[in-house]
Amino acid sequence: MKQVVQNYKSGELAVLDVPVPECKPGGVLVRSAYSLISTGTELMKVSEAGMSMLGKARSRPDQVAKVMQSVATNGVPATYRKVMGKLDSYTPLGYSLCGVVEQVGAGIDEVKVGDLVACAGNEHALHAELNWVPKNLYVPVPDGLAPRHAAFGTVGSIAMQGVRQGGPQLGEVALVIGLGLIGQLVVQLLAASGVRVVGVDPDPVRCELAGRLGAAACGDPASAAVEAAVAELTGGLGVDQVYLAAGGGSNQPVELAARLCRDRGRVVDIGKCRLDLPWNAYYEKELDVRFSRSYGPGRYDPEYELQGRDYPIGYVRWTERRNLACFLDLLARGSVDVEPLISHVADFDDAVETYQRLKDGDLKAVAVLFRYPRQEGEAAKSAAPVVAVPAVNVRRSPARVANTSVRLAFVGAGNYATSMLLPHLAQRDGVELSTVVTTTALSAANAQRKFGFAEATTDLDAVLGDTSIDAVFVVTRHSSHAELTRRALLAGKAVFVEKPLALTEEELAGVLAAVEESGNDRLQVGFNRRFAPLLREARTRFGARTGPAHLRYLVNAGRLDHTSWYLQQGTEGSRFAGEGGHFIDTASWLLDADPVSVYAVASPGNEDLQVVLRYPDGSTAAISYVTSGPAGFPKETLDLVADGKALRLDDFVRATVYDRKRWVSSRLPKARDKGQNAELAAFVRAVRTGGPMPVPLESLVATTAATLAVRTGLAGGVPVALERAR
Repeated sequence: MKQVVQNYKSGELAVLDVPVPECKPGGVLVRSAYSLISTGTELMKVSEAGMSMLGKARSRPDQVAKVMQSVATNGVPATYRKVMGKLDSYTPLGYSLCGVVEQVGAGIDEVKVGDLVACAGNEHALHAELNWVPKNLYVPVPDGLAPRHAAFGTVGSIAMQGVRQGGPQLGEVALVIGLGLIGQLVVQLLAASGVRVVGVDPDPVRCELAGRLGAAACGDPASAAVEAAVAELTGGLGVDQVYLAAGGGSNQPVELAARLCRDRGRVVDIGKCRLDLPWNAYYEKELDVRFSRSYGPGRYDPEYELQGRDYPIGYVRWTERRNLACFLDLLARGSVDVEPLISHVADFDDAVETYQRLKDGDLKAVAVLFRYPRQEGEAAKSAAPVVAVPAVNVRRSPARVANTSVRLAFVGAGNYATSMLLPHLAQRDGVELSTVVTTTALSAANAQRKFGFAEATTDLDAVLGDTSIDAVFVVTRHSSHAELTRRALLAGKAVFVEKPLALTEEELAGVLAAVEESGNDRLQVGFNRRFAPLLREARTRFGARTGPAHLRYLVNAGRLDHTSWYLQQGTEGSRFAGEGGHFIDTASWLLDADPVSVYAVASPGNEDLQVVLRYPDGSTAAISYVTSGPAGFPKETLDLVADGKALRLDDFVRATVYDRKRWVSSRLPKARDKGQNAELAAFVRAVRTGGPMPVPLESLVATTAATLAVRTGLAGGVPVALERAR
């Protein structure tokens, strides 16, 4: 098997072929699926290994003291041989992984071959294809939790033990200094415990990430903003707890902790930072300084870790193993989210290159995972299905700007185009309806007569080759959307395509390939509900939120006539594939994020669906898409709840926001406005001015990928992870 190792004397990193470990009694042999690089602890070891001998000595004075003691006892020659022999050996890296049980040792009966487990320990959860793991250093992974997320179990336990040492209570305020991997997890655990958190880090990107994951405020340690936030949240009294999750040789963290902590507050050291405590500051406030020792009780106890002797729960509630199980449970329930922390996923074969990039600073990351090759015959249930969210890679060409009016061509002139789009465009100032293209001559002639197109044709190539046309509307059957969009983008046109953008991952990739090839990203998908005036006003009145939100969207889609082409699922996709993007886009717009996982269940025939979306900050959106409801019931009702507030939308007729004061919109006297007019106005304005498109391309891609993931989820019956390509 292969394993990542390092020579501490030379600094060499390598992936070596080593023997497979024996499956001893009291443990299991685990084949790795994902292992996590600790960008703090491991990179510190990698950096130390690259130092000179003097540098190594300066970085580890504790080891120098041991060497001097050995010299006094054994003499210089013997000590030299011993030290050089130890330095000039390969040592392992890694301590947090998720994998599949391949063999069960004697005395183990709570897991079996094929089970997915999370493993801990710097001697047992290594960056290696196979590891032997003793009983108290692994736990089964809850159903539905992705292996890449379960690989965070050990670092999650480190963060959890630190939080337990701080003893947080509901309503308290905490300061987290250092927003690396451990700090980000501490922020989430504290927020889940009902504690308001202020984060401190010199990196603005990490501050922004912590804000999205639950911190009430974040800032640079040298800025006045942090002190102002603490003063505002605590009434000037200071925070109840400080968590030192920083590294390095600066004494600034402990000094900042003393300054911002309240009288008799608690300071918990989780990371490895300098601890020259300013005596007066800590004495005058009588600060309680605590240390958090790794994953929890049991760590460094060979009888617990190696011999499997547990501590009675009545005496030790949270052991190393119980912390690990608790953290996985929080992940499975969505109380903690590690997906936003994943900066990079590397193939295990590229381990050396990945470490080097991290060390050199070429790869800036919070968390990096190694992905191991799956073995032939490995249980399919060991990994949750994944749908890739393609990356948007484009060297943008300058946007084309319309000289006077915007000249539009329509490809397709069916019911939706003639009833919901063209009536808004026909009379709009600054718009010229140039050409309508249909597959039948008569439908083109009808659209020309009714809406005043200058030309009608069945020749698409002529339209795409017409340099005077600024934008193309694709309003055809679903199966043709991706190909027509691709061709129009390659022709340099701005494109408005009705949903869906694509029916398969391959079609979506083809559209993005056209964007990359042409440099033309001027694309809009007809997700109109985010432009509905009533919903936009309700969102404004609801205001910003700080905590996770829960959204419920009931779509009473109704039955279709048996002649409808929507029922031609073999060629046109399912009803939800064609229409579901509307509702996913609306949810994502309201929650101001893209989903990270999709879970879908359906009635027989897949006509009635329940789709649950999970978002990076722990928010959820449940979309019920039903065809069996009564015709007289509203088609779309939506509820959004967060931070003690609620928003309700009743079929684009009335909206209500419940806060300290209740706001109710006036009932609309006429037809429902679902945003088509405002959407078209925004698109035409972008084409005319060359400004940004109304919806970022990344959002359109994420919504399309989430819609496609519903089909994958229905086939597998388990949650589907949405992995953004990098």
